[in-house]
Amino acid sequence: MDTENRIRAFVVDNFLFGKGGDRLSSRDSLIAQGVIDSTGVLELVSFVELTFGILVQDADLTPDNFDSIASLTRFVERKLPVEGSGDAPDSRAA
Repeated sequence: MDTENRIRAFVVDNFLFGKGGDRLSSRDSLIAQGVIDSTGVLELVSFVELTFGILVQDADLTPDNFDSIASLTRFVERKLPVEGSGDAPDSRAA
């Protein structure tokens, strides 16, 4: 399963309780749509750190990184090590 689909599945299962995921666009604001609140953002942070093995720093907690499935996917993919580079996941600037 690719990054976006893993994130979408988590959001749909944990915040929409398995319903309405087909109506949620990747670019829809999770906060403005009422899908997540501040506690939901913390749950997303935990999910991202555990699932993808990356560190989310306080400075990373911005709408540019966490407001939609698409923005969260881009954030995670920027944080993941480049295949074959030998880089371990780290806290590179997003």
